[in-house]
Amino acid sequence: MILKANNIFKSYADLEILKGVSISVKKGEIVSIVGASGAGKSTLLHIIGTLDKPDKGTVLIEGEDVFALNEKQLSDFRNKHIGFVFQFHHLLPEFTALENVCIPGFIAGQDKKSVENRAMELLGILGVEHRANHKPAAMSGGEQQRVSVARALINNPTLILADEPSGNLDSENATALHQLFFELREKMQQTFIIVTHNEELARISDRTIHMRDGLIY
Repeated sequence: MILKANNIFKSYADLEILKGVSISVKKGEIVSIVGASGAGKSTLLHIIGTLDKPDKGTVLIEGEDVFALNEKQLSDFRNKHIGFVFQFHHLLPEFTALENVCIPGFIAGQDKKSVENRAMELLGILGVEHRANHKPAAMSGGEQQRVSVARALINNPTLILADEPSGNLDSENATALHQLFFELREKMQQTFIIVTHNEELARISDRTIHMRDGLIY
């Protein structure tokens, strides 16, 4: 298993969000997590992605107990092993597509030229290499999301975590993005965990996990 999250509990003040959730994911799987707003989907994704810590429970990624790491080790682990794709892209507006994609590679301390070459290769795979020198404001929503996927892939992570990745796209671009995930799985053996309200994406995923009231059912 690439991922094993066991008995995850999380509360904010008196509000119990996760009530003992466990999930396992194999390498190369595309798993969708679905449920109504407030079910705990994004909270679970953020904990799996080490952006938040559980009150109780463990998360093992490739056998590493991530919350046993100190802050510096955890930050390094996240940078190298986890790629994120968000609904609103979170591209830095002052940087070009190429520069945005390179940032995680530079943070990881990799050689500038090799990072730039890899970034251009990914932009090519994703069909937006012609936008390499454009800033986000000059790109469509679909192009921006493809650039954000390239950024998530730059360090060849263990896991790609996507939170409503097509939620801000029209149906045509959403379908293209979903297809892209499957192409990346075939080409790069990537593993995806996707929080989504998109029924089509959930239907074509390898597995769909349903959440309600902080539990998997």
